[in-house]
Amino acid sequence: MAEDLNALQNYQHLVDTLNRYSKAYYVDDAPLVPDAEYDRLYRELELIEQNNPDIVAIDSPTKRVGGAVLSGFDKVEHRVPLMSMGDIFDNNELIDFNNRMIQATGEREIEYCAEPKLDGLAVSLIYKDGVLVQAATRGDGRVGENITPNAMTIKSIPLKLTGETIPSYLDVRGEVIMTRDGFNKWNENAKLTGGKVFANPRNAAAGSLRQLDSRITAKRPLAFFAYYVGECEGYTLPDDQYHRLLELKKFGLPVNPNIRQVVGLNGLKSFYEDILARRQTLNYDIDGVVLKINSLNTQEQLGFTAKTPRWAIAYKFPPEEMMTRLLDVEFQVGRTGAITPVAKLDPVYVGGATVSSATLHNADEIERLGIKIGDIVIVRRAGDVIPQVSGVVLEKRDGTQKEIVFPTVCPECGSAIEKVEGEAVARCTGGLVCSAQLRESVLHFVSRDAMDIEGFGDRIVEQLVASKKVQSIADLYNLSENELASTLLDSGSESKKPRLLGNVVAKKLIAAINKSRVIPLNRFIYALGIREVGVSTARTLASNFEKLDDLIKAPYSKLLNLPDVGPIVARHISDFFLEKHNLEIIDRLVARDDAFLFSAGIELTPLPQQQELNADNAPLVGQTYVITGTLDSMDRNAAKSKLLDLGAKVSGSVSKKTTAVICGAAPGSKLVKAQELSVKVIYEEEFLKMLEELSNR
Repeated sequence: MAEDLNALQNYQHLVDTLNRYSKAYYVDDAPLVPDAEYDRLYRELELIEQNNPDIVAIDSPTKRVGGAVLSGFDKVEHRVPLMSMGDIFDNNELIDFNNRMIQATGEREIEYCAEPKLDGLAVSLIYKDGVLVQAATRGDGRVGENITPNAMTIKSIPLKLTGETIPSYLDVRGEVIMTRDGFNKWNENAKLTGGKVFANPRNAAAGSLRQLDSRITAKRPLAFFAYYVGECEGYTLPDDQYHRLLELKKFGLPVNPNIRQVVGLNGLKSFYEDILARRQTLNYDIDGVVLKINSLNTQEQLGFTAKTPRWAIAYKFPPEEMMTRLLDVEFQVGRTGAITPVAKLDPVYVGGATVSSATLHNADEIERLGIKIGDIVIVRRAGDVIPQVSGVVLEKRDGTQKEIVFPTVCPECGSAIEKVEGEAVARCTGGLVCSAQLRESVLHFVSRDAMDIEGFGDRIVEQLVASKKVQSIADLYNLSENELASTLLDSGSESKKPRLLGNVVAKKLIAAINKSRVIPLNRFIYALGIREVGVSTARTLASNFEKLDDLIKAPYSKLLNLPDVGPIVARHISDFFLEKHNLEIIDRLVARDDAFLFSAGIELTPLPQQQELNADNAPLVGQTYVITGTLDSMDRNAAKSKLLDLGAKVSGSVSKKTTAVICGAAPGSKLVKAQELSVKVIYEEEFLKMLEELSNR
């Protein structure tokens, strides 16, 4: 009996020793023993557990190898929502953020906790009585996916907290990443063995963490850094963010070594500049810094919007730039016939992604850059999303470069290309004869702000146009279920059967088409795709012309007198309705007063007319609002539409006549202007409450 107890104590000592070595290596970055010694003890532990499977400890390092394959991820509801951050991109926005914090707290110099913004996957780890019982992804902030078996394979995540006193319940949030060294080694090996090659460390981390087979995750070089405590019970943590993170390290949780306490605007700027300067020297990808008010009491007082904390912001780094070779230029055709040159590049890793194409905008931009095929060019990712060519490295020219020749005929339909004087954009004159314009017109017609016909993705529309089942937007309403179901999506191959759209999807598309047969007039006008007529202008037209026929017959002079309609827009509207082909399409969609053709029977519901607006049908009539920042509950167009529905005007600039500024996360200079002019500022929660109250009147 004593011998068994002694063996058990020796086993637990071995587990504790290996965990201590693992923490020193992965968390403290200070190895205590050579790798060979760790490996020797690990093999000893494996042998003991194989011979005594009943004694395997819950925090044994061997439990990190992964378990059975899952059929799917269970959903997990976060007890405390896992919020995302609002973003800022320049020094002026940083000043705005600091000013907002000063105004909100009444403090002249605010203390912040500043941290690198890791580019990985956010997770929540739940420890009960010190034992890891659950790991979950962020998901939508309130409901995530249970990834516990996968998280348990990450060596820097402790399966059991260390320390003499630990919380009875701890919800710690952090980021799972793949280090650059690990990423490079993985890809090098994958190329040699034919394994999966990842595009970037972030995708690698996200893909690895969402494997249904945790044994696959266990092989990936993942790491974890804690950055926030969601909940803590049975233990008193420090009352500031910085020291709270340091306390987590005592439990064996890894915390980024570059976190700092800083004071005031100068402290924020210095931290940002320091991390930006060291960005390329770090062994992990970051895309900015996160700045949080340090005091937990102040954090609680300021609270949250629907998705972001008011007391923190992510200051994103400027887009990265890299050099690569311009291999060729292709020309794409848009909905209005605009010809856009697209640079085809020797693939280059920039701004967190591999870029092989970038926009050149138009012929004027090509001339401005003086760019030629074969040039070494500078590629940047504007906003870390849209790649563009920003310059040419002239000293790299060797005489082999070729001029870029802008086409004189459309690459899609062969129609002539024209460039109107005063415009930068060249356009195909083929109209809906051009398959590219037709394809883009249909996609615009079915989009959410237009007819909102769900289910018509790029591939479906492309195939409907290619098969000539849809030769105009009106043809959508003539489609039968059989025609849709038989649409070929993939022609297949020797080893793969052709893929058809199928009856299930066809039924859903028919239902979506039928649902769109009753639509507000403004959305139908927008769906027509008239040049320069966006959501707002379409609403202006619908609120000044009760019937579509009235708009069609309106003279240019009357259009010119409408608010927000200038001479160019008025000319586009007038020209659109003078075109016989456009009227024929409209006649096929809507039954008009003087049309006798078959109609799809779309019913257009009128908007309250401008002259009829009053406090009863438009409670915000006579008021002007400005929207700034990012709203969590809706995009700006949706917010604008709701204000317009209530009779308000929505302006792009703040003045003394502005009723209020609707303020979302990471607002810009409009908030500062509002504060200077003492214009009322309405934050998102108050805005949503206002909308609800007005809609219930």
